Amino acid sequence: MSTKYKFHDSTEIYFVSFAVVGWIDVFTRAVYRDILLESLSYCRKEKGLKLHAWVIMSNHVHLIISSKEGYLLPNIMHDLKKYSAFRILKEIKESMTESRKEWMLYLFSKAGQQNGNNKNFHFWRQDNHPIALDPHLNMFDERINYLHNNPS
Repeated sequence: MSTKYKFHDSTEIYFVSFAVVGWIDVFTRAVYRDILLESLSYCRKEKGLKLHAWVIMSNHVHLIISSKEGYLLPNIMHDLKKYSAFRILKEIKESMTESRKEWMLYLFSKAGQQNGNNKNFHFWRQDNHPIALDPHLNMFDERINYLHNNPS
């Protein structure tokens, strides 16, 4: 198993990218973006997440993160993705105005059937693609610039 993209040291700052399965453009709707932002806020307050920078694209997220002492980034990311997926899927299922509801639920259901870890729906791709930002290589500023220029 590759160790290239893993959280090796929770005291480091990481650039993390993660995407919606099938690169579905979920975050074009403010309601789903807001749920993700609430989840990030909760993880900052309760789970030890240090959020240095972030950008939410239409179908994926980039974060620059670290953790408070005593907290592990893999656990934080697991909780963030699990809870936000649950809330966003619930919102989609209950929506009376989502024009893409059936299509999205079909794709999330199909992804869930292909994943042995899920029973029904699968929202986030399983990888996080974390990259430790070496302070000696100016990687932090490089990634901040990437985040600022990425949406344009």
